[in-house]
Amino acid sequence: MNIKVNGITLEYSKEGTGEPLILLHGNGEDHHIFDKLAEKLKEKFTVYAIDSRNHGKSSMTDDFSYETMAEDIFSFINALEPGGVSLVGFSDGAVISLFLALKYPDIIKKMALLGVNLKPSDFKKNCYEYVKKEYEKTKNPLFKLMLEEPNIELDRLAGINIPSLIIAGEDDIFYRKTFTDAAETMPYAELMILEGHDHDSYITGNDLLYPELSTFFSK
Repeated sequence: MNIKVNGITLEYSKEGTGEPLILLHGNGEDHHIFDKLAEKLKEKFTVYAIDSRNHGKSSMTDDFSYETMAEDIFSFINALEPGGVSLVGFSDGAVISLFLALKYPDIIKKMALLGVNLKPSDFKKNCYEYVKKEYEKTKNPLFKLMLEEPNIELDRLAGINIPSLIIAGEDDIFYRKTFTDAAETMPYAELMILEGHDHDSYITGNDLLYPELSTFFSK
C-alpha cells in the first residue's frame, strides 16, 4: 500500500486489528525487517510498517534528514490515525520517534526505542570509523546522515512524558551510556539491555521482542 503525505509517497503495510502501532525501520533497510515481529503483533494491534523516504519503495528525494522523516510520519499519522498511535522505532526509526516525541508528543501514546542514539558521538569509535570509511568509499548519503545527525541534547529528553521502553543489545554499536543516560533522563522510561545481542540481532528477521512489546503496549 502507499499514501501521499508531506509531498512524497510512503510505502507501507497494514495488518491486524486493535490499537494502532507503527513500526519504523533503521538506516538502509525497509519495513520487511519487521515481517516476523509484525506477524505476531497483528494478533493484538493494527500494525503499520512503513518504508521511510529514500528507503524501500517510498519516494527517493534529496532530503535525508531525520526531522524531515519525522514530518513524513507525522503527516502519515494525521492522515490515517489522527487519534494517535504507539511507535516501535529501530535505530534510525528510533531517532525519528524521538523527534516526533519532542515536537508532537500528543500523537504518541507509548514508544519503544530500539538501538537509539542522540548524536554521532554516541557511536563506539570503531563503529564510527567504519561508517566514515563506507561513506568515503560509496558517497552514500545514508552514511553521511549517520555521521552528521542526529544532534539531540540529552536534557531535552527530560520533557518527554511518554511511557517509553528503551532496548539495546549489550554489544551495540553505540556506547552503553547512551541508553542508560536516556532512560534516566526520560521521566517514564524503562531500560532493557539484551545479553548476547548486538545492534540488530534481536530485531532483524525475528520475533524475539514480541513478549516484551506485547506486554508493554497492552498495559
